[in-house]
Amino acid sequence: MNLTSSHPFWSVNNGLPENYPSLQRDVACDAVVIGGGITGALVAVHLVEAEVKTLLIDKRDIGTGSTSASTALLQYEIDVPLRELIQKVGLTAATRSYQLCRESIGKLERLATRLKINCGFERKPSLFLARHKSEIPDLREEFQLRQKMGIELEFFDAPAILKRFPFSRPAALFSKDGGQVDPHRLTHGLLAAGQRAGLEVCDRTEMMRMEQTRRGVRITTMHGFQITAHRAVIAAGFESKNLLRGAAGTLKSTYALISEPLPRISGWHQRCLIWDSGSPYLYMRTTTEGRVIVGGEDVDFVNAKRRDALMSQKTRTLVKKFGRLFPDVPLEVAYAWAGTFGETKDGLAYIGVHPRFPHAYFALGYGGNGITFSLIAAELIRDSLLGRTNRDAHLFRFNR
Repeated sequence: MNLTSSHPFWSVNNGLPENYPSLQRDVACDAVVIGGGITGALVAVHLVEAEVKTLLIDKRDIGTGSTSASTALLQYEIDVPLRELIQKVGLTAATRSYQLCRESIGKLERLATRLKINCGFERKPSLFLARHKSEIPDLREEFQLRQKMGIELEFFDAPAILKRFPFSRPAALFSKDGGQVDPHRLTHGLLAAGQRAGLEVCDRTEMMRMEQTRRGVRITTMHGFQITAHRAVIAAGFESKNLLRGAAGTLKSTYALISEPLPRISGWHQRCLIWDSGSPYLYMRTTTEGRVIVGGEDVDFVNAKRRDALMSQKTRTLVKKFGRLFPDVPLEVAYAWAGTFGETKDGLAYIGVHPRFPHAYFALGYGGNGITFSLIAAELIRDSLLGRTNRDAHLFRFNR
């Protein structure tokens, strides 16, 4: 599957930080990770640091699939508001899911710091905007529910928003816990650290067949080499639908742009992450180089050709929407791209063993905050593979 249009910013800006060989021999290992994006990198590092002999493969160059198209807003909020998630999965499961996502931002920060990865990680607050006055009661309920579970945030009314930004909206939630990162550099940094701990990484190595054996899995690559492992981890993101036959989530096309560096960005309170309640919704962030990233305008994914045909139209729309919020910020588009992502009915990721694949874990970080879900997946899969009990595994299981 063609997961992105031709020029996602991160891979263009960073180039190829590292070259990895393709697999040219048969291999036996404890775990094989299929997918060399941010999800696979996080899983592989957690496994190899637990002294699990691990091989990671990807059919592309590392980090050039969905990771290269991510706008990498790190948020604890999932696509389904807490008040709605409580109705879907219950109070305990919903609040725990939000808490895990919140904790994962700090864990990502500590991991990048410990491994000395230069990936532009920054802590940022997050602003969630209501579009219509009719949404105020729901937003107040959401505010109270999050406060009750210990999340630090503020409720902004219209005057409070106008005091901090050059635009007005009926209401907003301003959350302390958020962050942003360069996902491409983080991926390569994680794999470099993993290699120092014994991880083997091979890109341009496509899995053609995966067989379940009595004791594990046997994978055959496009060049006919075989990988035998006790467990496989499918971290191939939205291409995993090929294995699952559409059994998990639906695919969407999303659009994003990044500006040329700006001399100044006035009226943007604390350079926070910004997103709104619209459908399709709008989200934006800044970068350490003084650029602005704007994304959204999601539509149902049909095929890559149709997705990319909308690029010019969607880019113009995103520029106009940004201009309505920040009319004094001259936005010159440097790069624009499209990507494919998945969503689930309850907004939660699918993590764990699928009934049809008893020796394979799936790490499907579907939703708008896939990077935080990927950190959660890395911990859950590591614990399961080591035989540890993890009380949160049931939250993300298949057939939940």
